[in-house]
Amino acid sequence: MKASRIAAAAAVAGTAVLTLSAPAFAHVSVQPEGSAAKGGYAVVDFKVPNERDNASTTKVEVNFPADHPIASVMPEAIPGWKIDITKSKLAKPLTMHGEKIDEAVTKVTWTADGKGIEPGYFQKFPLSLGALPENTDQLVFKAIQTYSNKEVVRWIEVPQKGQDEPENPAPVLELSAATDDHHGTASAENTAEKTGKTTAAEDSGDGSDTTARVLGVVGIVIGVAGVAYGVLAGRRRTAA
Repeated sequence: MKASRIAAAAAVAGTAVLTLSAPAFAHVSVQPEGSAAKGGYAVVDFKVPNERDNASTTKVEVNFPADHPIASVMPEAIPGWKIDITKSKLAKPLTMHGEKIDEAVTKVTWTADGKGIEPGYFQKFPLSLGALPENTDQLVFKAIQTYSNKEVVRWIEVPQKGQDEPENPAPVLELSAATDDHHGTASAENTAEKTGKTTAAEDSGDGSDTTARVLGVVGIVIGVAGVAYGVLAGRRRTAA
């Protein structure tokens, strides 16, 4: 009886711990759809959970890092949400596809024109980003979540390696290593094509040599046969 009571109490305690710790994991986060490689383009999802039982999330603001500006930002249309994109002038212009870009997106705001994110639900907000910076391993996006009861939660604390996660961590996008820009691939294809042509030419040459040798042997055989026939015919005539 005592053992069963202890087990039951432990189970209840464990459930209580899970219940108390659950909200710590429910925060605004960002994840790529696939990979987010340095120097490339990626589609990322900002996942926003509703942490309140008596209010809906009606507004989400995502601020872009000023130290690593991103020139191209395209949102996906989401039913029930209005999207505003804020751009600002850059102190140092960027170069994209050979053109100088003097402004970049600094903030994207989603405002609900319906019910928003109701209690017990979450919403994903997709963005297409590029080109991603090549001189950093991560991008920090500070987010602000507003509820229908006017409460504002600021997800702006930057997580630090080796330390516990802050109470209101900012969404962090981890960048993977840069991928092949296909210039090398084209060269490889050209090299392979040239090699293929050379091999084909060599094969053709080898084939010609083989054919010539075969014809030469056949000619010799025919010549020998002809000589033998001539000798035999002469002997027959002499015998006659």
